Amino acid sequence: MTTPPEFPPAPDRVDPPYRDGERAALEAWLAFHRATLLVKTAGLTAEQLGRRSVPPSTLSLRGLVRHLTEVERSWFRRVLDGQQAPPLYYGPDDDDGDFDAVGRDTDHPDPDTAVAREFAAFSAEVEVSRALAAQHDSLDDLGAGQRRGESVSLRWIYLHMIEEYARHNGHADLLRECIDGATGD
Repeated sequence: MTTPPEFPPAPDRVDPPYRDGERAALEAWLAFHRATLLVKTAGLTAEQLGRRSVPPSTLSLRGLVRHLTEVERSWFRRVLDGQQAPPLYYGPDDDDGDFDAVGRDTDHPDPDTAVAREFAAFSAEVEVSRALAAQHDSLDDLGAGQRRGESVSLRWIYLHMIEEYARHNGHADLLRECIDGATGD
């Protein structure tokens, strides 16, 4: 009997420095929260990652990874860089496909393959986000795209991303505890 794969390995998570400049602090806190999401998902099987919280909610750890991949893609590619990057997991007929479509994989019916691809997509989007942000010298730089008809500064994007991850990491903490009892920050 084979053991199902576990996704992903736990990353090294570094506490942000106590004294840092504004940009370095924002980048460190965002990196910390990105790593926290991966810590909360580390060592779980595809089935565990896809386990839903409480009906009728479609919230799952796998859905959170998919959702935050979309969030990275939206804020850094679309808003900061002005790209026309299509969504990966949702569409006009399913606004919440990042959560709702977990387990309805048609292009990769094998859950292990689908989950591996989703974590690879998350990592790739984080790297693209870092590279796009690094092209800007100032936190006051405005994105080439807009959000609801408004220009958005890189500072605002960083702050929003930290808030988005922090909120969802709270969800991830509760989901993980329900799966195997693991708790922690």
